[in-house]
Amino acid sequence: MSNEMMKREMQEAVQAGERALQSLYAARDKLGSARNWGIFDMLGGGFISDFVKHSKMNDASALMEQAKSDIQRFQRELRDVQVSLDLRMEIGSFLSFADFFLDGLVADYMVQSKIADARE
Repeated sequence: MSNEMMKREMQEAVQAGERALQSLYAARDKLGSARNWGIFDMLGGGFISDFVKHSKMNDASALMEQAKSDIQRFQRELRDVQVSLDLRMEIGSFLSFADFFLDGLVADYMVQSKIADARE
């Protein structure tokens, strides 16, 4: 492989890595926003805060899926790099139901824990 070709491949890999990083940053920011709405919800925010929090969580999940795709592309570009992917946020339908309709401190705390785990 020529130096010019090698340089181009490296640039493509760097660009793919930067896209993946931007997706991860965007997901982190959405999770931070979800966390803030979750805190508000725990302090008695009610249905509106539940709705906004879950909207932010859904946005974060979509961004994490985008990040997975971007990282897979990054892996294909590098070919020699092994990156383990475990990007997901699983809240479960019962916990979502409990958070919206029971809207108690325990359900709010459990959702906050899921948000914190996904941020890590």
